[in-house]
Amino acid sequence: MTNIKVPIYKPDLTGNEMKYVSECINSSWISSRGKFVSEFEKSFSNAVKVEHATSVCNGTVALHLALVALGIGPGDEVIVPTLTYIASVNAIVYCGAKPIFVDSSSETWQIDPDSVIDKITPNTKAIMAVHLYGQACDMDALLNIAKKHKLFLVEDCAEAFGTYYKNKHVGTFGNISTFSFFGNKTITTGEGGMVVSNDKTLIERARHFKGQGLAEHRQYWHDVVGYNYRMTNIQAAIGLAQLERSANFISRKREIADLYKNLLSSLPLDVHREALQTVHSYWMTSILLEDPNLREPLREKLSSAGIETRPLFYPVHTMPMYAKSYERFPVAESLAWRGINLPSYPGLSNEQVDYVCQKINSFFKDLN
Repeated sequence: MTNIKVPIYKPDLTGNEMKYVSECINSSWISSRGKFVSEFEKSFSNAVKVEHATSVCNGTVALHLALVALGIGPGDEVIVPTLTYIASVNAIVYCGAKPIFVDSSSETWQIDPDSVIDKITPNTKAIMAVHLYGQACDMDALLNIAKKHKLFLVEDCAEAFGTYYKNKHVGTFGNISTFSFFGNKTITTGEGGMVVSNDKTLIERARHFKGQGLAEHRQYWHDVVGYNYRMTNIQAAIGLAQLERSANFISRKREIADLYKNLLSSLPLDVHREALQTVHSYWMTSILLEDPNLREPLREKLSSAGIETRPLFYPVHTMPMYAKSYERFPVAESLAWRGINLPSYPGLSNEQVDYVCQKINSFFKDLN
């Protein structure tokens, strides 16, 4: 197997990460208590411009905690796009609720508001808007639907730190929102996540549940069945260091996306575009081939050249545990079978991007 020359993602840990982690170790504050936890939460809420934030140990539990805070449970339905990472859907099931799948927009790849309207029933309690690959959903349309039908709106911003809709950061529109800091995210804590809201009561509920349901004013007294979802001081230390350089990370990722657009412009494919009145953070720069039969051959060609890629997420409704009734979502399926994520990390050099594009151009040239 060819050694990977260009990985799909690689975190940049060359800032204050080591300094802050060493401070944790030297002070012995390595668990979920320590100054970096509160500093990271405060700095993150300031960066996103949201009132309240509480850190958690990963992005999946952030989603679960957000739904728990809203009181989502058995008998409830949550509308979610089928074109998403599995965690969005699993978190709904963790609560005993039922995921109701909807299709995506062919223009933006995001949840289709018209499909949402078609799936609302008396049991619908929430809409989950997933800002896929760093592009914002149509938040005006979703807010109007949620308001009209008295539904909660949850934003899954796992892939969308640095993404804006009409000059507002995503995660500030819904009742409650979540972020992920996995190793391949725009900013990372290794594993980690954040729950944010402008509703103080919701965040207080999230904090209560994430810390084993510990009562605030009575030591070792637990008044709800809670969870151990806390972030460690070490994770927060890494996150704070990452946040200090996040503007540079996002700027570079957008430059990389522009390079791909320019260097691949003559080929029978589309690079994921930035929608009007949004800022795409390009967590992943993704391409969409005209011919789905060429996707795997192209990925194999790139792999043989030491270039790592990923397919777009498989629609969740096609997976065994969620494929209990026959249903088609043509846009999501078309996107999924034709899409490829390209190397997109901030440390990727122009020369590496050029190398990737040369191999893609060569692939199509060899077809003719």
